[in-house]
Amino acid sequence: MSETGTTYLLVDGENIDATLGSSILGGRPTPEQRPRWERVLSFAQQTWDQPVKALFFLNASNGSLPMSFVQALTAIGFVPIPLSGESYEKVVDIGIKRTLEAIADREGDVLLASHDGDFAPEVAELVDAGRRVGLLAFREFTSQSLAGLTARGLQTFDLESDVAAFNVQLPRLRIIPLEEFDPLRYL
Repeated sequence: MSETGTTYLLVDGENIDATLGSSILGGRPTPEQRPRWERVLSFAQQTWDQPVKALFFLNASNGSLPMSFVQALTAIGFVPIPLSGESYEKVVDIGIKRTLEAIADREGDVLLASHDGDFAPEVAELVDAGRRVGLLAFREFTSQSLAGLTARGLQTFDLESDVAAFNVQLPRLRIIPLEEFDPLRYL
């Protein structure tokens, strides 16, 4: 938007973790299989070459927080947003949707780390308003409602191949663009 603007990095932590665990790894990720959030933050700063306000949304409805994780996030520059609500409420989704709506009323660009199609209406509004909006996700697990917004201007960045957020190679089965194909990975 502007050269001295802000990039708002919104992380749907439980969505990224659930997709990584259930859809890619088939189980709970080990520490070395989890994203390196400092790399995600660095990628956000470099993408549009402007300051980043990094918000990491957490579901704290059970009344507790993973304090060592929260402290680590804070130390690298994230602002943890621990939300709680009723058992039937998708507290993280509601918090992110409200934040996207609030960003629509101010200047700035958005990078959203999630696969969740629940955010499509708010993302579409930002894209249609001419904002730079990017999605950080595993492309093959991105909801169709979000993926469909790329034709309108939503930029997509793969967490593994574009962001380089992992220390290990993930066991993903995905369509590989020929220019990215490395036969050595399979030998």
